[in-house]
Amino acid sequence: MPATAHYFSPDPPRAGRTRTIVYRDGGREFTFRTAAGVFSRSAVDAGSRLLLAAIKLAGAERILDLGCGYGVLGIVAAARAPQAHVVLVDINPRAVALAEENIARNATPNAEARCGDGCAPVAGDRFDVVLYNPPIRAGRQVVLRLLREARACLTPGGRLYLVARTNQGALTLGRLAGEIFARVAEIERGSGFRVFEGHDV
Repeated sequence: MPATAHYFSPDPPRAGRTRTIVYRDGGREFTFRTAAGVFSRSAVDAGSRLLLAAIKLAGAERILDLGCGYGVLGIVAAARAPQAHVVLVDINPRAVALAEENIARNATPNAEARCGDGCAPVAGDRFDVVLYNPPIRAGRQVVLRLLREARACLTPGGRLYLVARTNQGALTLGRLAGEIFARVAEIERGSGFRVFEGHDV
C-alpha cells in the first residue's frame, strides 16, 4: 500500500499532536478534532464539501458514512437529518476514535461510529443513503470492493453518493459504478471533483 494511503489502514502511524478545525454548514458551525494518520487532517477537503452540497437526505431513516475518517460527512448528515440514525465506519481505529469524539463534540446523538473494514461493522444492516468519499490511493480494487459492499447494504430504492477527483479518474470510477448500480448519474461538479448518485433499482 502506498505511503500516501496510510489513513486506509488498521495500523496508522503514530498520531502526534491533534488539532481542531472548523467547518460551517449553512448556519451551523462544526468543530472537528483531527490528527496525523487520518485523511485531510488540516481542513475539510474540497471533495467532501462538494458532496455535502449535493446530497439529499429527505426521507432517509438510516445513513451510512463509509470510510468516515474523523467524521465530517456522517456528523453533518446527522445534524441535517435528526430523524435518521447515522452510522460512521472506518478501518482506521484512530479515525474512529476521533469520529466518536467529534460526534459528542458536535452534539449529534443520532450518530455512532464503528471500527472495521468496509461494511463489515454494519453486516446485516440496511441503509437508505450511503455517503462515500473513497480512498483512491488505496487502489481501484479496494475502491470497487467498497462500492459493491455499499450497494449490498442499501435498502430497496436506496441511493449512494460518491465523490472523486476529476484528475484521479472520476469519470472512469463513475462508469465502473454504473456496472455495479442499476443507475448512476453525475449530479454535481466543481473544485476539480465530481459527485455521482447511484441507485440500486
